[in-house]
Amino acid sequence: METMVYIAPAIGLVALIYSFFKSRWISKQDAGSEKMQDIASHISEGAIAFLKIEYKILLIFVIAVSILLGFSNFNREDSSWLIALSFFIGALCSALAGFLGMKAATKANVRTTNAAIKGLGPALQIAFSGGSIMGMNVVGLGVLGLSALFIFYSNLTWDLPKIMNVLSGFSLGASSIALFARVGGGIYTKAADVGADLAGKVYEGIPEDDPRNPATIADNVGDNVGDVAGMGADLFESYVGAIVGTMVLGVVFADPNVKGIAIEAVLLPLFLAGTGIILSIIGSLFVKVKEGGNPQTALNTGNFGAAGLMIVASYFLIMNVLPPSWEYNSFTYTNIGIFWATIIGLIAGVIIGGVTEYYTSTDRKPVKGVASQSISGTATNIIAGIGLGMQSTAIPIIIIAVAIILAYQFGNLYGIAISALGMLSTTGIQLAVDAYGPISDNAGGIAEMSELPHYVRERTDKLDAVGNTTAAIGKGFAIGSAALTALALFSAYMFQANISVIDISKPTIMAGLFIGAMLPFLFSSMAMGAVGRAAKDMIIEVGRQFREIPGLREGTAKPDYKKCVSISTTAAIKEMIIPGLMAVVVPVFVGFIGDKYMLAGLLAGVTTSGVLLAIFQSNSGGAWDNAKKLIESGFQIDGVEFRKGSEAHKASVVGDTVGDPFKDTSGPSLNILIKLMSVVALIIAPMIR
Repeated sequence: METMVYIAPAIGLVALIYSFFKSRWISKQDAGSEKMQDIASHISEGAIAFLKIEYKILLIFVIAVSILLGFSNFNREDSSWLIALSFFIGALCSALAGFLGMKAATKANVRTTNAAIKGLGPALQIAFSGGSIMGMNVVGLGVLGLSALFIFYSNLTWDLPKIMNVLSGFSLGASSIALFARVGGGIYTKAADVGADLAGKVYEGIPEDDPRNPATIADNVGDNVGDVAGMGADLFESYVGAIVGTMVLGVVFADPNVKGIAIEAVLLPLFLAGTGIILSIIGSLFVKVKEGGNPQTALNTGNFGAAGLMIVASYFLIMNVLPPSWEYNSFTYTNIGIFWATIIGLIAGVIIGGVTEYYTSTDRKPVKGVASQSISGTATNIIAGIGLGMQSTAIPIIIIAVAIILAYQFGNLYGIAISALGMLSTTGIQLAVDAYGPISDNAGGIAEMSELPHYVRERTDKLDAVGNTTAAIGKGFAIGSAALTALALFSAYMFQANISVIDISKPTIMAGLFIGAMLPFLFSSMAMGAVGRAAKDMIIEVGRQFREIPGLREGTAKPDYKKCVSISTTAAIKEMIIPGLMAVVVPVFVGFIGDKYMLAGLLAGVTTSGVLLAIFQSNSGGAWDNAKKLIESGFQIDGVEFRKGSEAHKASVVGDTVGDPFKDTSGPSLNILIKLMSVVALIIAPMIR
């Protein structure tokens, strides 16, 4: 069984090779006219410039934390200074996944625009291929990094608990980079998006992507640094966290006193992840659409097809890897029970994605309701969106609760952890579908700025509208997996900290619970405030340029795009520091100043309120965004025809700008907050038990 672990890094390499050849294929596609390529180069340069600045700052953080981890774990019997190596490689893989995905997206956007001149099918193929590069880099680097380190540490003759203690640093590195990337990228993209929307459509009366709008390049740069690099780091962290949490819980079965099983439960997560990579590649082959067809159907075919294949493949894998049954701590485990726990997570993810699609799709009643409420103005549009977001928390939370209970019945705490991995097993194609959205959005912006024929923008808008829904579905998967992954990590923390029971009647635990429940609100307020401040500066700058640059409004002069890019960059770098540090410092402070039980209460509180707040913000934002797009498409209801420039359209634009930081900054960042705090607790657990 131990020799089979070498299969995992090989499959990780397969994903990276697939990504490499997809990138080469995209590079060979026609990038269009010189004007299109010039606009695309501005977007690419702005995105890379931002990541360089962000990564320079994060490098200082990573080096400092690596030194602290190495020093605090030096000469420990149950750990090693090599935890610093795990942390550094985890951070490096996370940053690399985001960077490579963003590079691919900035190559694919202009080629998607040019392909849209020919038809919808070629445009979808390039946009999805660009997204698949991100997806395969994330899963490839995750599996390769974890399995290679596991093999390396296994050859040092350490016992399994020590190996997993040190390997947990990889997850901490991934989580740390993910939070900063998500918060920083989210602030950047939404400051630019809100500024471009309000300054262009509401105050200056021009389209969002009009080449006269100084904020439009910053907006398109933001799509890449926030929705591509940020989302990539987000799901990389979820993916790695689910694998590590399950492996840690599998360690208990490797005890010689547990009869009938050895290391199989520790290796199973790596095998499941590797299988998911192969099936994600197969599923991506089915994403095709004919002219006049529905891109959503094509993407669903690939995504749900891969999930269906995963159900079949995981059965044969689990039946062959795990023994028929074994006992631990008065619970009888079976391989068929672990299979059902895995499938429960996978099905729960699909259902949550479906519920998210219902609440955010332009074809569904909720979004149409938000659009129709725009007739009576901004206030009713905002009220409808907030109400929809609150309502949308009910079914996903019930699904998560049922999944937790059923997975526990089939596999105890290990069953819950494996169900989280089941939900994320096809991350490769899920992320490809998600990253396709911002590529299509960029393609539409390039079409508008290049002044291409109207039908080109219609095709890219069709892709973009589907992209908003796929992005919302991706966020639904991310939130659902965050809940289960956080619970898996929480269970691993209890195991490492030697906690068997948490009594919430104790004052310290209740205090931790309340503080934890408060943190997502404080965190969201910081992210929302940062977007608001940066958007204000952006709007002022756009207004200044229209006043002071002669001929800008008439289209005879060029705006100063770099100034708006600079505003978003400065705001994102400055504002991401405190929220990011809070997630690392608070659990350490509570664990050492309080105690391990208070820290457990803190984790329970932040997970519960964080998941609810994330679903609410993500779905409200998605509904507001698509309600605006529905109105722009000529939506009709009760005999009233909506159109661009109408009062209802202006109300929907305001709703969309409120929802933008909800769905792309604070909402998705909460997923990482709850998991990062759980990983930090897991790392310090041996020191406070």
